[in-house]
Amino acid sequence: MLDTRARNKGKKLEYTFKSDVLFKMLFVKHPHLLKRLVAVLLTIPVDTISEFIITNTDMPPEEIGKKFCRLDINMIVDGKRVNLEIQVEDEGNYPERALFHFARIYSSALPAGDNYSLLPRTIIISILDFSLFACEDVHSEFQVLEVNRHTPLTDKLSLHFFELPKMPELSSVNLNSEKDLWLALFNAETEEELEELSKTGGAVMSEAVQAYHGITDTEEFRNREWMRVKIQHDTAQALYNATRKGVEAMLLSAIKNNVPAEAIEAMRKSSGIITEARLAELQEQVQG
Repeated sequence: MLDTRARNKGKKLEYTFKSDVLFKMLFVKHPHLLKRLVAVLLTIPVDTISEFIITNTDMPPEEIGKKFCRLDINMIVDGKRVNLEIQVEDEGNYPERALFHFARIYSSALPAGDNYSLLPRTIIISILDFSLFACEDVHSEFQVLEVNRHTPLTDKLSLHFFELPKMPELSSVNLNSEKDLWLALFNAETEEELEELSKTGGAVMSEAVQAYHGITDTEEFRNREWMRVKIQHDTAQALYNATRKGVEAMLLSAIKNNVPAEAIEAMRKSSGIITEARLAELQEQVQG
């Protein structure tokens, strides 16, 4: 009998490397893969990294899935502060968000009373599942430069953005570029693509795919993923209920103030959440 994974290899993955819970769990449990990924994205020979520490390995269950929960990974890499994050949704103002996180990490790294010269080089790495800049480049790096001479003010700040939609199809990925292979792994949407990367991407990709299956097959991961989905659904339902109450209060006020029926009906339709039957109940409530 064929293995279930083999039979379904062309099916969409239930969880991809872009899943924030999977992202955090996999790289925290396999720090050597994280070290390899960071070295490749920053073009640092992995063998030259002598200090590599993950400083936020925790994933508080009550926080997973909340709107402002960030399952990013903070590290100390040879004295530098490095933050790695995967962002799937374009919620707007992402450059400002990245800069804010830089400022938070950078400023918190200096103990009270220490000299500013001791502030560490701080690097923000963002892997994005949306296009951010009007260019064809997958990778963009930003620093603080003088406007005309383009000389750096300081080397303390570096913001890296990797835009996954700009990556080529898997069949066109450069197999000699480990950076492209890692980004292709984040882009993988099917079991077949994972299998292809495992076969053709070398030992590191094979190990990363094995780690993926090892994490997604665990009860711990599924419980955390279930909690994330539940909290998001609960939050969405709470927002819907609050919006509905606000619209109903607006309609009640309009009815009480004798706003023309045509205008009230237009308000109901524009809300998209109040039925004709519910509007009739509100009208009876005022009249009764």
